[in-house]
Amino acid sequence: MLRLWAAGLIVVAAAMAAEAAPPSSITFSKDVLPILQDKCQTCHRPGQMAPMSLLTYTDARPWAKAIKVAVETRKMPPWSADPTYGRFLNDRSLNQSQIDTLVAWADSGAPEGDAKDAPPPKQWPTGGWEVQPDIIVDGPEFDVPASGVIDWFWVAIPGAMFTKDTWITSIQFQPLDPAVVHHTGIAFVPHTADVKYNEPIWERVQRDADLITIPGQQQSTNTIVRTAIGGGFQDTYVPGHTISDYRRYNAARFIPANTDVYLNLHYTPNGKPLRTHVRVGFTVAKEPPQRQVVMVTVGGPTDRDHFRIPANDADYAAPPGEATFSRDVEIFSMMPHMHVRGKSMTFTLTYPDGRTETVLNVPRYDFSWQLQYDTSLRVPKGTKLRVEAHYDNSAGNRYNPNPNRDVFYGEQTWEEMESGYAFVLVDDPNFDPRHPDLVEKEPMTKIRAER
Repeated sequence: MLRLWAAGLIVVAAAMAAEAAPPSSITFSKDVLPILQDKCQTCHRPGQMAPMSLLTYTDARPWAKAIKVAVETRKMPPWSADPTYGRFLNDRSLNQSQIDTLVAWADSGAPEGDAKDAPPPKQWPTGGWEVQPDIIVDGPEFDVPASGVIDWFWVAIPGAMFTKDTWITSIQFQPLDPAVVHHTGIAFVPHTADVKYNEPIWERVQRDADLITIPGQQQSTNTIVRTAIGGGFQDTYVPGHTISDYRRYNAARFIPANTDVYLNLHYTPNGKPLRTHVRVGFTVAKEPPQRQVVMVTVGGPTDRDHFRIPANDADYAAPPGEATFSRDVEIFSMMPHMHVRGKSMTFTLTYPDGRTETVLNVPRYDFSWQLQYDTSLRVPKGTKLRVEAHYDNSAGNRYNPNPNRDVFYGEQTWEEMESGYAFVLVDDPNFDPRHPDLVEKEPMTKIRAER
């Protein structure tokens, strides 16, 4: 009996020692590198937006403690969708086991381990691209001053005309200096004989002494310009979103023959002058795809009477945007867009049978990480998409440039927007994407009456 009791003590003591021992068996080569390859290296490699590379042990070792803090607080990898709603194919968030592994590695001194245990290096496209492009378009060189306000402008790109019918399977943007790029939009416009390449078409906006847009000036200017280029963006770069990739859906965007590429460029000075430009890369289908891609924008009002975020309001609920789909589609991606006072945004579907489903909830919107959330939602004709947004114009918002001022709709970062982008797939082979009568948008008068 004494011998059994002593043996039991030895087993318990061994178990306690194992629990107390540092997790030295966790190494970079065997445990950490696979996580970095899967979740981090898209951004953390040369030529991408992250400040340091995490491709190798030599790269990652100096950042071990910082990695621990970033993953424990879930600051990294950036992912803002509430897991309660929706299912997303590109979810980059870490599960608890992965977080525990990275924390234990840092706490145990960040050992490298045996290099033979490491997976092969992940093969990334050259030139800093996420997907190796078939076509690369260079935007014009632009001198960004150290300070001041730069209005949006459109520009037709020389040598970028599609001379034959083309199916684009991905569009990716590569700003050379992301810190000064608020956004880059793209539009595909039928060629005309009077097109002037590389000549900016400015969207001049009149502002008062406090740099606030003067009502009535902005909309009339934009209407003229956007009518000329075909109605607005057909895809866009914003901080945190660089690529729209349709290949996994066997889908593409149709670009008819004799179509020019126009870029919409919005630069924001950051304290030092520099000369910069933006590149755009496309991949191209060899054959017409099964499905076509269309971007739908659902947003709120743009006038001062109905879009005014009061000073010091920490939770302003903007009038929602609504649209009803006029044909069966599949929503394959969604992306909220607001500026620095943006707080949260939800996308809700109401189906023809009356059933309601929240398909995306972003409770902590981050202007620096405007992510696209890839999904697969079959949406029957007659389904309504509702986009609701909240804003924090209080001193509690550390990104707020001035909580003591009312904020209105506008194009600059210190103004605000309310746009919910839905990227959809259409199966109809006869669908004409040049005239996508895809949704019926609710008149703002009806939405205002509901409030």
